[in-house]
Amino acid sequence: MDRKIASHILLHKMDVKKSLFDNLQNFFGFDNFKGDQESIITNILEGNNTFVIMPTGGGKSICYQLPALMSEGTAIVISPLIALMKNQVDQLRAFGGNDSIAHFLNSSLNKSEITQVKSDLLSGQTKLLYVAPESLAKQDNIEFLNLIKISFVAVDEAHCISEWGHDFRPEYRKIKQVIAGLGNNIPIIALTATATPKVQQDIMKNLGMTEATLFKSSFNRPNLFYEIRPKRDITKEIIKYIKSNPGKSGIIYCLSRKKVEEVAEALNLNGISALPYHAGLEPKIRAETQDRFLMEDAEVIVATIAFGMGIDKPDVRFVIHHDVPKSMEGYYQETGRAGRDGGEGVCIAFYAQKDVDKLAKFMKDKPVSEREIGTQILKEVIDYAESGVCRRKQILHYFGENFNETGCNCMCDNCKKPKKQFDAEEQLSTLLKFIDKTGEKFDDAHLLNVFLGLETAQTIAYEHSKVPEFGIGKQDGMLLWKSVIRQAVLNNYLFKDIDNYGLLKLTKQGKDFIINPYSLKFILNEPIETGAEDDEDDVKHGTGALDTHLLQLLKDLRKKIAKQKSVPPFVVFQDPSLEEMCTHYPITSDELKQIHGVGSGKAMKFGTPFIELIKKYVEDNDIERPIDLIIKTQANKSQMKVSIIQNIDRQIGLEDIADSKGITYEEILKEVESIVNSGTKLNLNYFIDEVIDDDRQDEVFDYFRAAESDSIDEALNELGETDYTREEIQLMRIKFMSELGN
Repeated sequence: MDRKIASHILLHKMDVKKSLFDNLQNFFGFDNFKGDQESIITNILEGNNTFVIMPTGGGKSICYQLPALMSEGTAIVISPLIALMKNQVDQLRAFGGNDSIAHFLNSSLNKSEITQVKSDLLSGQTKLLYVAPESLAKQDNIEFLNLIKISFVAVDEAHCISEWGHDFRPEYRKIKQVIAGLGNNIPIIALTATATPKVQQDIMKNLGMTEATLFKSSFNRPNLFYEIRPKRDITKEIIKYIKSNPGKSGIIYCLSRKKVEEVAEALNLNGISALPYHAGLEPKIRAETQDRFLMEDAEVIVATIAFGMGIDKPDVRFVIHHDVPKSMEGYYQETGRAGRDGGEGVCIAFYAQKDVDKLAKFMKDKPVSEREIGTQILKEVIDYAESGVCRRKQILHYFGENFNETGCNCMCDNCKKPKKQFDAEEQLSTLLKFIDKTGEKFDDAHLLNVFLGLETAQTIAYEHSKVPEFGIGKQDGMLLWKSVIRQAVLNNYLFKDIDNYGLLKLTKQGKDFIINPYSLKFILNEPIETGAEDDEDDVKHGTGALDTHLLQLLKDLRKKIAKQKSVPPFVVFQDPSLEEMCTHYPITSDELKQIHGVGSGKAMKFGTPFIELIKKYVEDNDIERPIDLIIKTQANKSQMKVSIIQNIDRQIGLEDIADSKGITYEEILKEVESIVNSGTKLNLNYFIDEVIDDDRQDEVFDYFRAAESDSIDEALNELGETDYTREEIQLMRIKFMSELGN
């Protein structure tokens, strides 16, 4: 059947229409075109340059695949990722039942495979050839492509052309020159899912297709739910979400390869089938990972931004951004991989100032122009995350599309919760008049400094610290004025001139408002309270309400066991461990081991009666345990801890171990104490005997045997700060806990 399609040549309009539907149904199995697909394909078949802006899941690939199958010659498809090429070529071969119908030409092929590709191209069997821009620019490939008939060139992910695009690639800038070398009047089709008006202009100008027919679909994805969450206890949050949505496929995006590996490992430790994906992995492993996700051998992919471009998995049900996205384009494209079948798609992004600072720091070493662009792009992400306005309205406005937030239907976190509104007429009027008075020469940061009365080098240089507006908004506060400026742009009273450092300019609507102001309400931004990003040592701490009744029962049990064992209660379990048991309710040995300060040794020695008490308490009181919050963690310091234990076994001094690990003496004591408190027995006599006399050791040992608390401050107060140092007491506490508790 594919040979029949391949033999089609451009037909006159009426026959093309019939042929389009026949081939759509016969080759792809679809009964109808989506959106503008039919018009786009017809335009290409007529030999016209075509520019397609269509959101992820809108069916961009058919827009060039079908006309390629129906045209004489081979269509060249320029694509940025090997994974994307492989995915699309595999699909086309499956549809057509012919391995020659589509090929890719890139660095993953060996010499014999390249020879086969070229042979199929010369024979006329191949209708689509996928190439990376780097491969396309090679002289030997250009010379070869001049030997075949090219039907048209499709530039996929065309936003890569623009420095304002989220994934700018310099190689894309050379495409126009290469196409010119392949022959005269070769039609070009450029396609992207993410292009602001500025990026659209860049694409058309750079490809020399300013006269191209533009087909622009709405960027709205009504089935996607958008949410921003503060970045606190993030590992727990992610695991809790995935476990409450069993059997659903998802993608988690992280900014660094290291974080990808850590998150994937944490998910697997907690019974979630997850695979890492990043550029540091071998191409073969990346291809296998992609295939396993498509075949549903893995529930979740944890990836850097490289994963997902063009991947045809329609039932991705959630996309989580572990870190702040670098740009709105990237965020839109990555979230767009959820719910491509029109079904559920939940998009959660975690926001922390720490991430913003990190991204800003990365830009410091870049050239000035690149840094300016990067700063403006990042500011859009910050505004989006911090705003109380409908998320969908903000996304669509960024791409030049106006949206009435009442149409969101509570499909974002801001529209789901009650909005805090304020009368904005006075502040908006002040803002617009000041911008008009000062000649539209300033960005939002400078305007905020003026209205809040903050003296900066710029406000002083322009003498804006002397104007009546200086400090006029101090009483209203930063959140309100950020809300005013942001919503003045969103509601088209102002526009941001991104070609000119993001300066704010008045629109006609803004000028009209100055002349005829009217009452209106804006939504007040709410602060995002973010804590430090969790690390592996902190991730086990509970966040639920403390069950004080259970805590008292556990303390009574601890006291009873301590009396039986002739040890102080804190040797059995310390208070923080008991408190965490009262939020997580562990009822198995494995669950108990995940409680902070309880390792295998302690769980084995003391755990059974505690587990039995908690289990009975849960049953008697019908308690629904938050088991999804009992997070098993990969100890990121486990290798260090194993090494410390081995060095202590070899009787190496603690100072020497600290030096070899690049940590301080205080830090090595903390590490050793953590190992002992979790139930591992260590013999430090070889070291302690060198620094503390036997008599003094006995005195401290006897003190802890009778003490009610393991507090070092209380021990120093009792034993005398002039006789002992804090480090000596800490060493003896470690010895005491190791010998009596483990």
